[in-house]
Amino acid sequence: MTETTPLDTALAAMRAAEEDDVLRLQFYERFADAEVFMLLTDEVSGETVRPQILTDEDTPFVQVFDRELRLVEHAGGVAPHVTVSGRSVVEMIKGQGIGVALNPGVSAGEVLIAPQSIDWLAQTLANAPEVGQARPVEVRAPGTVPEALLGSLDRKLASARGLAHAAWLAGVVYDDDTTGHLLAFVDAVPDAQPALANAVAEALTFSGVEAGSLDVTFVSTDQPITARLAKVGLRFDLPMPEGPRAPVMPGSDPDKPPKLR
Repeated sequence: MTETTPLDTALAAMRAAEEDDVLRLQFYERFADAEVFMLLTDEVSGETVRPQILTDEDTPFVQVFDRELRLVEHAGGVAPHVTVSGRSVVEMIKGQGIGVALNPGVSAGEVLIAPQSIDWLAQTLANAPEVGQARPVEVRAPGTVPEALLGSLDRKLASARGLAHAAWLAGVVYDDDTTGHLLAFVDAVPDAQPALANAVAEALTFSGVEAGSLDVTFVSTDQPITARLAKVGLRFDLPMPEGPRAPVMPGSDPDKPPKLR
């Protein structure tokens, strides 16, 4: 039986409702977060890769697959490739007039992502959250939160393995009398805090919620606010790591993608 991947499902939903901006955003979010396999002309040399290019109407596309078996079937056997995240692919090729051929030859999941779309996605992923100075004085049960945002948060936090014990979503009142929603990470790994804040910002962006905002803070188990959050908030559990940490593959760190040549 042919596997239907999460990217296949997101692509089919987008194609079935081409005017739905939320479904289009969700597809690009899934692509950015996915582990993908990029076809190369030869084996990786240091931090440099040479992608195998597909040309369509004079536009070059790197060939990327969301399953290794799909790459092997397309190439007719084992072929040089690199395992990276979708966002690493975007970082590698942005601004160069290069697009992505996702799953070429795979009927259910084949799509060409134009260079302009890659540049838009790179700009969207680069939007960093703003740092605020207001201090929370009260947390309360969260108000109405769009299902699209909750789903986007679920997907983002599911990939944040071992970066925090949990996260609580709650309503908040600040010392300047403003109100909003707050996502508090409990016992987050200090070095991971910027990445977690960026993940939440992306979840908000890709949810398609217009003029929405969601603040992020970091707390420890022994702080009084944490006990209050546990009473009124909506909990998100982050997966815990399993076994020893896997070696880092070239391009798996989006801040250090392999270089094209």
